[in-house]
Amino acid sequence: MQVAAWDTYVTRQTGVITIVFTIFILFSCSNPQKPENTEIIWDNYGVPHVYANNEAEMYYAFGWAQMQNHANLILKLYAQARGRASEYFGEEYMDSDKLVHLFNLPDSAEAHYNKSGSRDKQYLDAFVKGLNDYAKAYPDKIDDRVKQVLPVLATDVLAHGKRVICLEFTGGNDIAETMKETTPGSNSYAIAPSKSESGHAMLVANPHLPWSDFYLFFEAQLTAPGFNVYGVTLVGMPVLNIAFNEQLGWTHTVNTIDASDRYELTLQQGGYLLDGKSVPFQEKRVPLKVLQKDGTVQQQDIELRYSQHGPVMGEKDNKAYAVRVAGLENSSYYSQYHEMGKAKNMKEFEDALKMMQIPMFNLIYADKEGNILYLFNGNVPVRSEGDWVFWNGTVDGTQSKYIWNRYHDYDDLPKLINPSSGFVQNANDPPWTSTYPLLLDFEDFPPYMSPEDMPVSLRAQRAVNLIKDDASISFDELVDYKLNTGMEAADRFLENLLAAVKQHPDSTALKAALVLEQWDRATNVDSRGAVLFGRWLDKLDSDMFAIPWSAERPVSTPEGLNNPKQAVELLVSAAREVEETYGSMDVAWGDVNRYKAGEYEFPANGGPDKYGVFRTMYYQPNGEDNKNYAYHGDTFVAVVEFGETVKAKVLLSYGNATQPGSKFIGDQLQLLSENRLRPAFLTRQDVLQNMEKREKL
Repeated sequence: MQVAAWDTYVTRQTGVITIVFTIFILFSCSNPQKPENTEIIWDNYGVPHVYANNEAEMYYAFGWAQMQNHANLILKLYAQARGRASEYFGEEYMDSDKLVHLFNLPDSAEAHYNKSGSRDKQYLDAFVKGLNDYAKAYPDKIDDRVKQVLPVLATDVLAHGKRVICLEFTGGNDIAETMKETTPGSNSYAIAPSKSESGHAMLVANPHLPWSDFYLFFEAQLTAPGFNVYGVTLVGMPVLNIAFNEQLGWTHTVNTIDASDRYELTLQQGGYLLDGKSVPFQEKRVPLKVLQKDGTVQQQDIELRYSQHGPVMGEKDNKAYAVRVAGLENSSYYSQYHEMGKAKNMKEFEDALKMMQIPMFNLIYADKEGNILYLFNGNVPVRSEGDWVFWNGTVDGTQSKYIWNRYHDYDDLPKLINPSSGFVQNANDPPWTSTYPLLLDFEDFPPYMSPEDMPVSLRAQRAVNLIKDDASISFDELVDYKLNTGMEAADRFLENLLAAVKQHPDSTALKAALVLEQWDRATNVDSRGAVLFGRWLDKLDSDMFAIPWSAERPVSTPEGLNNPKQAVELLVSAAREVEETYGSMDVAWGDVNRYKAGEYEFPANGGPDKYGVFRTMYYQPNGEDNKNYAYHGDTFVAVVEFGETVKAKVLLSYGNATQPGSKFIGDQLQLLSENRLRPAFLTRQDVLQNMEKREKL
């Protein structure tokens, strides 16, 4: 396609309106030239540092940079957001396309683009032009299979954001009707000056997500006059989602929010029963083009149905099931993140939060003035009745009183600002344990806001127990806390298990006990005993605890073993399995568990949430050997201190690229294996001293 035709096509499809009086718009359809004086300096970890004359140029460069490191993945994700992935890639994407059309993402994205303000359109169009211009400049670096998705449209980027945040994060559990074992999670800390050795506030960002697909992060620094933000975004997003500037920073964790609901409808007379009457479904037909294995494309029409509750996911036994997802109508999601990144103090940051465009996620914040904040953020529906348990089940769809239509505002949400404890944290636990001693009370909020008696995971307990008694935390200590590989479960139950072996001796159990006595209670690469103890924990049922979890002792229960004899029997079973599989009971953790990406492979550290490991990692076998490979867990880590100048150490576990041939696929795994972070290059001087290459756009 010729350049002029390409630009005309993009302009026609995205509805760009040239705003003639805005002299800083460099990317209108009447001026397709690339911006001048904008540059990207790539550091030696593949992180782009964008230096631009204005924010529009900055977002143009951000699009260019993302495409350079993730072009194939980005185009696949945008194809899915467009609802045409099965047309491009085959019938295995039909379910994805159906879901996108069922929730009307392409049309809603177009509507939201059309009603966006001129500034928001300008930034989004700049980002999209950066994506497309890179594709035009380097077509040989993009797989032919995904080139057919080009050109990218502004509506693709908007629909992608809605798909990932609303359908996968917010509504994913209700859409799937089941929870996966390894749901997205995160760790976070904000430390106040009163608990900091330096007298400066500090922040720890540490999201845990799968190491693939739309969950991947892209690390960057975006700089323009009045804007200088460092952090990460989910690949394909035009703004940084977890980030910090010279004055403040924030991170997210997945919260215990119920921002979507599934309803059971009773079918009647071709419709569904609502308040004693039969109500007709709304229906529409969407034609899907589907690529066949022989290379031909066939059209398949899909029938979509809607109730007043929301889209209908399926029908069975005279019942239909509909899902209602909060936040799908939000149109300023990206704009809010821009305002958060541009904020210079807590008031400006809270003003951005009050836009309420981010439908879920806890938010943890710290700033240079010494403020810290925990916010249970999200679009929490205002409900007529019912508690957390009620709304987390399947809701009766025959009564309209259960169909919610508005959300709680910012002031209604659980939050803590500068608590006397000197810290806030969240490791995907309910808001009530966001600091210790506890300060938020479940009784002060609607009973559906968050669960009251949800057991706090051992990982979240580890988070609190690591720092609660440390009155003066240094930056280096905070780094060490983040990288802690110890098992909270070992601290809680190992002595009980060893005592049980003495009480019920067995030759295999005694041999296993000797291994466990010498173990460091951690999941370091050379920890011997962690594999054995983990295998034993996997066999342990919660009813075997002498004292179950208690809301009165949220960070020290459960504890003890109520059946020592059975605990020993499970240890014998675990020991035999480990010895048979690996040849030794004391096999090193890193010999069994591995990090692998691109051409790199290293011994792993860290372990699953249920073991109470703050360095959270999940592993799965590859079917070729007896080793397990990390596929989910620690992704981006940032430890930041807001002193006179900002100091930060970071790591992006799997590297900052997926594009074939990139040297940045897996290049940070060695640091991950060595349990080290790298300095974040925040000044231009530091960037130039660690420069990989330089691009002028």
